[in-house]
Amino acid sequence: MMEEKDDFYVGYIEEVPKRIQKSTKKFVVIALGLLLATAAIFALTQNTFKNSSFELGTTTKITGVYHEMPYPMLKVQTSENSYKNIVLLGFGKSSANPFLKKIKEETPQISGIRLSIEGNLIYFNGKTLLQITDDQKITVDKKAGRGALPSLKIVAQNMQLEGEIIDPKCYFGVMKPGKGKIHRSCAVRCISGGIPPVLATTDGNNLAEYYLLTDSKGQPIHKSVLPFVGKPSLVTGTVVQMEDWYQLRIDVSNIKELNLPSSIY
Repeated sequence: MMEEKDDFYVGYIEEVPKRIQKSTKKFVVIALGLLLATAAIFALTQNTFKNSSFELGTTTKITGVYHEMPYPMLKVQTSENSYKNIVLLGFGKSSANPFLKKIKEETPQISGIRLSIEGNLIYFNGKTLLQITDDQKITVDKKAGRGALPSLKIVAQNMQLEGEIIDPKCYFGVMKPGKGKIHRSCAVRCISGGIPPVLATTDGNNLAEYYLLTDSKGQPIHKSVLPFVGKPSLVTGTVVQMEDWYQLRIDVSNIKELNLPSSIY
């Protein structure tokens, strides 16, 4: 009885033993299948990008009526009898205030003055923000007179809304997808740095609405809402419509956590 010889392959010999050929083909097929399966699982488990934009590499110049109701904004005319209030933000995790300091010192009674500002646009779901990166890119439109400030209209009192407090800068487009615990920490830092807090809500049809949060007198709030950022909560307050934005004037002590998992962070 003849002993079966082990296959032995030498690299410089062209012919590969059949058993080694078969084993190699089997390994390649299995490895390729595992690679494709891993890629598919990885792709399917990733959060999808939002339909939002952050024009980091593009500088846009906008002109409008400056106001603080209660956060720095520009009321910009988009067409005849149509206006959009653009929220002004600073670079990084900063409010616009440090960048507006110089122009405020030079221009008393700045509310209602027409300003031209260059910066990076951020927009999502009908809301627009502008990141200011240089205080030298803010100028007064001296040829134009004062413009009309946005109208305020009380829509509802003691309104109860379910949602999550977010920072609009990262959520509206700077971070994509901007979800997860690390982004909640980022939102806390942004709001503590002066970026306006926003309550993001959805109805039964997943239609989102956004409310600029203020205190009960319509003044800015920041640090007092930090414990509730990214936590589903029931928030009660007075809803005030400011043209294309809503304000929600609240007493922070009345916020109630819902003990539900965050759908954002």
